[in-house]
Amino acid sequence: MNILALENIKIDFHQLIDKIEDEELLSTFYQLLFQKSKSKDGHLWENLTNEEKSELLLADEESKDSNSCIRDEEVRQKH
Repeated sequence: MNILALENIKIDFHQLIDKIEDEELLSTFYQLLFQKSKSKDGHLWENLTNEEKSELLLADEESKDSNSCIRDEEVRQKH
């Protein structure tokens, strides 16, 4: 993203914020942006237990094997 595009997004975002009168909506956006700005890449992973990490890595490996996957239609029928 170039600097001009970034500046335009900031300007548009400020204008959007200025138009919102709903305090709850503004608070929700603020909290979302605040949390996003404080999060770092890999932060979630660091907070997982070793067991949770192992389960996720296993699920990732299993997802690469088409024989171990369930078709979307089957899942939708069950739920």
